[in-house]
Amino acid sequence: MENEPDQEHLDQNPCARTVEEELSKSFNLEASLSKFSCIDLDKELEFRSDLIDDKEFDIPQVDTPPTLESILNETDDEDESFVLEDPTLLNVDTIDSHSYDTSSVASSDSGDRANLKRKKKLPDSFSLHGSVMRHSLLKGISAQIVSAADKVDAGLPTAIAVSSLIAVGTSHGLALIFGKDQNQALRLCLGSTSVGGQYGAISALSINNDCSRLLCGFAKGQITMWDLASGKLLRSITDAHPPGTAILHIKFTDDPTLAICNDSGGSVFELTFKRVMGVRTCESRCLFSGSKGEVCCIEPLHSKPELKDHPITQFSLLAMASLTKILVIGLKPSLKVWMTFPYGRMDPSSVPLLAWHFVAVNNSVNPMLAFCRGDMVHFLLVKRDESGAIHVTKQKHLHLYYDLINFTWINSRTVVLLDSVERLHVIDRQTQEELETMEISEVQLVYNSSHFKSLATGGNVSQALALVGEKACYQSISSYGGQIFYLGTKSVYVMMLRSWRERMDHLLKQDCLTEALALAWSFHEGKAKAVVGLSGDVSKRKAVVADRMVEILFHYADRALKKCPDQGKIQVMEQHFQDTVPVIVDYCLLLQRKDLLFGQMYDKLSENSVAKGVFLECLEPYILSDKLVGITPQVMKDLIVHFQDKKLLENVEALIVHMDITSLDIQQVVLMCWENRLYDAMIYVYNRGMNEFISPMEKLFKVIAPPLNAGKTLTDEQVVMGNKLLVYISCCLAGRAYPLGDIPEDLVPLVKNQVFEFLIRLHSVEASSEEEVYPYVRTLLHFDTREFLNVLALTFEDFKNDKQAVEYQQRIVDILLKVMVENSDFTPSQVGCLFTFLARQLAKPDNTLFVNRTLFDQVLEFLCSPDDDSRHSERQQVLLELLQAGGIVQFEESRLIRMAEKAEFYQICEFMYEREHQYDKIIDCYLHDPLREEEVFNYIHNILSIPGHSAEEKQSVWQKAMNHMENQLLLFKFLRSLLDPREGVHVNQELLQIPPHITEQFIELLCQFSPDQVIQTLQVLECYRLEETIQITQKYQLHEVTAYLLEKKGDAHGAFLLLLERLQSRLQEMTRQGENTKEDILLKGVEDTMVETIALCQRNSQNLNQQQREALWFPLLEAMMTPQKLSSSAAPPHPHCEALKSLTMQVLNSMAAFIALPSILQRILQDPIYGKGKLGEIQGLILGMLDTFNYEQTLLETTASLLNQDLHWSLCNLRASVSRGLNPKQDYCSICLQQYKRRQEMADEIIVFSCGHLYHSFCLQSKECTLEVEGQTRWACHKCSSSNKASKLSENPSENKKGRITSSQVKMSPLYHQSKGDPPARKANSEPVLDPQQMQAFDQLCRLYRGSSRLALLTELSQNRGGDSCRPFAGPQSGPAFNSVFQKENFQLQLAPPPVAED
Repeated sequence: MENEPDQEHLDQNPCARTVEEELSKSFNLEASLSKFSCIDLDKELEFRSDLIDDKEFDIPQVDTPPTLESILNETDDEDESFVLEDPTLLNVDTIDSHSYDTSSVASSDSGDRANLKRKKKLPDSFSLHGSVMRHSLLKGISAQIVSAADKVDAGLPTAIAVSSLIAVGTSHGLALIFGKDQNQALRLCLGSTSVGGQYGAISALSINNDCSRLLCGFAKGQITMWDLASGKLLRSITDAHPPGTAILHIKFTDDPTLAICNDSGGSVFELTFKRVMGVRTCESRCLFSGSKGEVCCIEPLHSKPELKDHPITQFSLLAMASLTKILVIGLKPSLKVWMTFPYGRMDPSSVPLLAWHFVAVNNSVNPMLAFCRGDMVHFLLVKRDESGAIHVTKQKHLHLYYDLINFTWINSRTVVLLDSVERLHVIDRQTQEELETMEISEVQLVYNSSHFKSLATGGNVSQALALVGEKACYQSISSYGGQIFYLGTKSVYVMMLRSWRERMDHLLKQDCLTEALALAWSFHEGKAKAVVGLSGDVSKRKAVVADRMVEILFHYADRALKKCPDQGKIQVMEQHFQDTVPVIVDYCLLLQRKDLLFGQMYDKLSENSVAKGVFLECLEPYILSDKLVGITPQVMKDLIVHFQDKKLLENVEALIVHMDITSLDIQQVVLMCWENRLYDAMIYVYNRGMNEFISPMEKLFKVIAPPLNAGKTLTDEQVVMGNKLLVYISCCLAGRAYPLGDIPEDLVPLVKNQVFEFLIRLHSVEASSEEEVYPYVRTLLHFDTREFLNVLALTFEDFKNDKQAVEYQQRIVDILLKVMVENSDFTPSQVGCLFTFLARQLAKPDNTLFVNRTLFDQVLEFLCSPDDDSRHSERQQVLLELLQAGGIVQFEESRLIRMAEKAEFYQICEFMYEREHQYDKIIDCYLHDPLREEEVFNYIHNILSIPGHSAEEKQSVWQKAMNHMENQLLLFKFLRSLLDPREGVHVNQELLQIPPHITEQFIELLCQFSPDQVIQTLQVLECYRLEETIQITQKYQLHEVTAYLLEKKGDAHGAFLLLLERLQSRLQEMTRQGENTKEDILLKGVEDTMVETIALCQRNSQNLNQQQREALWFPLLEAMMTPQKLSSSAAPPHPHCEALKSLTMQVLNSMAAFIALPSILQRILQDPIYGKGKLGEIQGLILGMLDTFNYEQTLLETTASLLNQDLHWSLCNLRASVSRGLNPKQDYCSICLQQYKRRQEMADEIIVFSCGHLYHSFCLQSKECTLEVEGQTRWACHKCSSSNKASKLSENPSENKKGRITSSQVKMSPLYHQSKGDPPARKANSEPVLDPQQMQAFDQLCRLYRGSSRLALLTELSQNRGGDSCRPFAGPQSGPAFNSVFQKENFQLQLAPPPVAED
């Protein structure tokens, strides 16, 4: 376990820690981290196995692995398949995106690198995980590096290697060895500047496992080995690899006599160190030649001491990354290639990275290789099977949104990534969640670009390797023991994971208490990531974290009270505590520390009354969800008092029914509930507190019984109490607790018996001498008979097999009959409810009740009562159930049928007839039942087609059906269900192919049985002939229907004459009646017929000429005025004279839209009666017509005035626009960008537009900016119309045909000034119509006016009126829809004067 300081103060300044303390903490952490790594593997085996992806893809074992020579002789063509084993292994280009479980840190996009590299906002990982990494500057080492560069000309740092010591190589060939103790003292300075001048800068360093040897690789290719104990030079190797190449990597393996080096030529060599006869030698063997592919990264597998016996270690695995492929080879016992595959297509500037680490997967610890290039990280798990072969399996890969330049394992679950902009990312490997990001640009990281370019040897490297080296920093970052060291140009930084306590303390120092509690809870639940220093079993870890959380909660409570505003509104204080107190309550309950919550925390928060109130209110949701039980009596009492003081009585009731109230004063709580009408809470307290179930019933009965017995209407409050009482009784009889839960099983029988005994009591406890028997049953029946009987019915359902309950049922039924039958206080509907209840109970197959047979007759009398039409279907259904259950044996069948027919219980009749096999009579039942009459045909079909019926029965049914057909009633219903789509039977008429005479037969039947529905039916029917149908309607004297058909036929005049005749007959009938009660009905008939006639005239007037219109309207006017002429000569005026005048005025107003006013007046004056000076009779009609004429004349004059003003204003502005000169913005063509005088030798015209652009005509023609309209060329400005591609040029072809170009930017202007030598300008075409320039000006005026002009409105209105020249406002135009100004979204009437145009 890691030793961490536990007594660190929360408010200590993190920067105040001395360098020595920081280094001591950093370096002393190394030992504990090395121990932790082993513990970490065990923990991962034990607790993290459930997070591992078990879907592994094993690479099949090959029979004959390739040799190194075969690999070296392969070409490096990226297009060539270079896969030794499984071709789908980690080849990004060939992997199906759905084949593997792939996740990403910040993006799930794939394919498009632009999408992968775009900036994405990450979640705020700080609030979730706190500060995961702690970074420190090694001041002692950093100062000495700078000092060495100044004093001994050591040069700048170039490489770093870390073990028990820290080795830093410099650009002048020196290796500085520092201790990792608190002083960071310089232990050794290996090499000299003179040797450095010969060998060049140190380009790579490596320390062996026991920290006894140091290998230095140089920029000019030499290698030296040093003894770190004595500082002696042991070997100087100059021939290990081809000369003239820099050492890029040099790595010790776990075998101290074996090392690997990689040079700038891309080759990899194995160095074997031997000592023979006291002479130290070094043998070199080429593992990979750079001639066929350049390796730029190598990584041998290092095992920790505790894993030295792992079966993989004997192979001494080495991973190599070239520019095109990855190889994993085994150096022992003999050289063997275990895996190879290509990258696929990658960014050539991205840096290949390799990193090994032992991880626990599927209950075993095995090495995992992480390799990445660009923004993709792949994980390969290496395992050895029982046969000794190595298998490589693919794990989830990591898809990033940034390019990597370094990958480091910090432990088996956490990796640290460095991107190309020097931003550090801490990632949890299993969940791929980003835990923290931080900038490390202050480090000023050292890059190894010069060595990859081999500048010290003349730069003799490939361009591909030099491009990769731009961001190479392999030698600048070194990890050891859970620490990562970063080498800067003047400093060395160390980074490590913070312990779990340190992460929490870091949040506390920043006053992030809520985040600290959330982080601590994630530690407690084992859901935190990158956890360090928390070991032991689960219970021990939880206990340690819980103790720390309690300390934070106390600090949080103190801070909440301290920071509470002392002054201001009470709402501000409440808001402050509502933000803080719930956090304390939540975590105390999560930790199951109710003792802390209701003890110290409650006492502390009770010091502030507002905090106390908020605390009590926070408990409510936990109590209501039953997550908080066992509240202390004091808190429970304070809770009820608080809600009671705040008048939150409904909340108090909800809380009480979820609380254990045995520790409260029961009587006080009951009194409080009764006074505040909290009946649910009162019942709960009686039931749970005292196991008393009858007392609440008695208290509620005492309230609702007196008004019911007195015949008074109950108040709303009493109704609520009665409903609760019914529900409470139902719950008790069903074994359920009220208002929620269940009664304890041992109490269920006792409670049922108590409730039954209570209900059937003969008298109440405090009964008076006047009290009637069975008061409780009587009260419930008076309160709500139906619901009480429903409660009993539900109870009877639950107690089918209970012998005692069956006895109670019979007794209850006897009491119900005694109370209701022998008493006249109950209404017939209430008695009916009882009989319905009894019928349902008796109809059950397992019925055990007994009822006197004479009561069945009473039931039958009630159910078949013809005086009561309410609940007809329900009463019929109840009787049917009684009969079907065998109750028919209790009745006399003939009497039953007579009463059923009398009550119109056709289903009962059908039941009885079916028992007697009288199927023909059932047809009458269907026909007379309005709900089932359409099913009669299905019934007939079933009888005739389904086997099981005798021939005589079928014959009787057929004969009955034919009899009804002769009466035509059945035929009518059949045809209506077949032909009328409104009947709900959807029949495909095309498939049916009904001939017209069938439809006409149906229409004739419809005229007989439903004449009022003929017109509506004709509107939906299709297959009928007009002439035959007209004859049918004339036969039955349906004049309105005949007129409809005539109009549909096209004979509008014939239809008019028919309606006119109908109108005249009704007018004559009304005139002859005189004073009679039927005159209102006659007047209504006259008005309806007149409205139909007016509608007919209006529908047809639009398609008629003036003479034909007069032939319709004037007879109608004459018919309406004739009764008035007759009544004017009679002495007593007709009683409906005024009504007739009103109807006549309605006719005049309607015809005024189609007939000219002079014609109407002339026709009236030609009448002999009015022509002889009796105009006083029609004075009102004429004055009304004149008023209408005056109104329309005023409207016409106003419209003409506005139109004239509009036209004058438009023409003035149009004249000013066309006479204004054009001012070009430039003196060059906007297409060829040359001066307009460029083509002096060519007859090139100059086109100038009002927008200021100038073009050569040839240039415009080349851009297709011309349009031929009526043989003339129209021009469009290319630059202005390029945005919308001159889409408006073809919007309205009709306007183009008129010579109008609708684009707002199009102008064609002559060149008014022609200088000497200039080409001639095109002159404006003079013609009577407006040219495009003038149309452009007019369009600008319309836009300035912001709407359609009045001229356009009036023109469209006049065009919409057909051929009526007399009245342009006659009615809507019939015909196809067209583009209307009224349909535009921005259409609005502009009645204000037009705006004044600017000069």
